[in-house]
Amino acid sequence: MTTPKAAKELLNLAGQICDLAKKAGEEILHFYRNGVAVTRKEDASPLTLADRASHDFLTESLRAIFPDTIVISEESVEAERRPVADVDRFWLVDPLDGTKEFIKGTNEFTVNVALIDKGHPVLGIVHAPALDLTYYGVREGGSWQAIGSEPAKGIHTRPGKFSRMSVVASKDHAGPMVEELLSRLPDPQLQSMGSSLKFCLVAEGKADLYLRDLPTMEWDTAAAQCIVEGAGGGVYSLDGKPLAYGKDALRNPAIITVGDLSYNWSGLIS
Repeated sequence: MTTPKAAKELLNLAGQICDLAKKAGEEILHFYRNGVAVTRKEDASPLTLADRASHDFLTESLRAIFPDTIVISEESVEAERRPVADVDRFWLVDPLDGTKEFIKGTNEFTVNVALIDKGHPVLGIVHAPALDLTYYGVREGGSWQAIGSEPAKGIHTRPGKFSRMSVVASKDHAGPMVEELLSRLPDPQLQSMGSSLKFCLVAEGKADLYLRDLPTMEWDTAAAQCIVEGAGGGVYSLDGKPLAYGKDALRNPAIITVGDLSYNWSGLIS
């Protein structure tokens, strides 16, 4: 449980990390506006110079400011991505979440930074540089949205309504369970979105749930999970347990993100 003092300290830290995420976003936008060549990783997923520039900036900055805290990024070398179950506190970074959206020019890509403490995300930043949009959250301390230079405003999830459920799905990775879920709803409203912005739609009360039955890694979900939880929702594995961090190989099981914690979501996906 996060104490009020700890939540306040995390909120103060959030401003500093938001600034880092925005600067990383500026690195990304340089390539986004001027074009960039695409290469492929060993798993055939796309990689751009923008990914590397954001990774280098964020990992170097976080290590300089917090030298005693491990930093793990999607673009870290394999030796730096080993299991961290024996480490209580570490940073998780996705320097460019939604590389496919970046390549397609949709603007729906983000910079994700999360602080993990004892297996839980306690601070999360999701910044969409092309949209000049930032979400941030603190475990048991609230979540906020900031557009451009406007003051940040608190965000909250909404009550779920079975008769008109809004479901978020990935543009590129909607799995078979999503189709089955939609078939059970009387009048589902489907929203498609790239990157971690899918989670944020639930956090700000624009959608009710996001089901993801295809693989994700911990850096894909940590920052957004903290924002969802701070807004009153939750991110769970399909057995109903909150998604935890520091797992072997940093790989997530199938997950469901929900806004209304009082709703019987398990009845929809069982």
